[in-house]
Amino acid sequence: MKTSHPVPLSNVMDLLLDAVCVVDTEGRFIFVSAASERIFGYPPEEMLGKPMIDFVFPEDRPRTLQQVDDIVAGRPQPYFENRYVRKDGKVVHIMWSARWSEADQVRVAVARDVTERKRADSMQAALYAISEAAHWGEDLVTLFQQIHQILGGLLPAVNFFVALYDEHKDELSFPYYVDEYDQAPAPQKLDSTALCAEIIRAGHVMLLAHDAGGAPIGYARPDMGKGVMNWLGVPLNAKKGVVGALVVQSYSAEIRYTKEDIELLQFVATQIAPVIERKQMESWLQHIARHDPLTDLPNRELFHDRLQTSLNWAARNQTPLALLYLDLDKFKQVNDTLGHPVGDLLLQEVAHRLKQCVRESDTVGRVGGDEFLVLLHGIPQPEQALLVAEKIRAALARPFDLAGHRVQVFPSIGVALYPDHSDDYKQLIRYADEAMYEAKKCGGNRYQITSRPGMQK
Repeated sequence: MKTSHPVPLSNVMDLLLDAVCVVDTEGRFIFVSAASERIFGYPPEEMLGKPMIDFVFPEDRPRTLQQVDDIVAGRPQPYFENRYVRKDGKVVHIMWSARWSEADQVRVAVARDVTERKRADSMQAALYAISEAAHWGEDLVTLFQQIHQILGGLLPAVNFFVALYDEHKDELSFPYYVDEYDQAPAPQKLDSTALCAEIIRAGHVMLLAHDAGGAPIGYARPDMGKGVMNWLGVPLNAKKGVVGALVVQSYSAEIRYTKEDIELLQFVATQIAPVIERKQMESWLQHIARHDPLTDLPNRELFHDRLQTSLNWAARNQTPLALLYLDLDKFKQVNDTLGHPVGDLLLQEVAHRLKQCVRESDTVGRVGGDEFLVLLHGIPQPEQALLVAEKIRAALARPFDLAGHRVQVFPSIGVALYPDHSDDYKQLIRYADEAMYEAKKCGGNRYQITSRPGMQK
């Protein structure tokens, strides 16, 4: 009778699709089967003698060491999952079945690559989470915070930001920006050198890696952190075009963005781009409903709301405020002689100069034609309102260069004060309006405080 020779156990283990690993008491690999190269990217000889923890994805190391303690304490872990970094920089999800051999003083574990399963599960979970976030998110910033959390479960996204393009302002802004070292860049034009601007202009994915010639040492853009090793940005494609970009960046050479990461980020961008477009449209419609379309200043409705709110606040805090009503002398002559386009340019420049004359906390509004209202908050003394009125008068009296024409107009300004003249917003507006007409009757190019009872002498 012929007896068959048993197959060596090491050969059997090398035939397994899962990797068999043995780790000593110092945490170093002392045996790794051949499947390790398929799973981890390293041939067995490159792993032997190396600390197991060095191959674990950095964020998963504390949790992994806790599981090691449990295994050594005699509590086997048949379904423990963590992430490893392959030799090529890719991150893989591993499911371990591990136990401790007291007799041999080693940990014996079997590793199975479950990356594809995790990716499919994550995509499904992300799709549901994004749908929930889009439905319940009160505003875009809240949505971006939730998207950041979702992304963190799909790819390395500690440093993540959103760039949005406002076509009405031709401005690129960064409403959500989380970075380990840098602050959000200032808003800029689309023709800037920002990498996000390039993505929006071209509509293409951009992947830069320091070891691939994409981001050499010293290379920096306004939206690229100093010292960034890897940078990945994808466009937010909506019906009307590219509305922005999603970006992740890494300061660690261990984290390299891959083709799979690009697909995941594009997947998220595809889901949220329509939501961003819809919320931007809603915001724009709300904005134009309460702002003057020519100057973008608050219109009559919004200005009245702010004035009422300011009066309530001033009453609670016993703080005075001032209201200025101004009109441009002989504005009709500009329209009649130079045309309405030049007249419109003049109104836009007047709005610009008015905003430069007041604080950010103050409000400038256009209430019709060439009439403007200015609300000054928290003025300690009434005389300060008159100083601002004089500042405005001098600013508007300077010539305007408009479409090849030099235009000069002068303002008539009426002033009313709270609480000296009234605590009702309609009366304050009427008193300031009357004072403005008094200034105009006196020749214009001046300010006039209201003559209504209660005026400070």
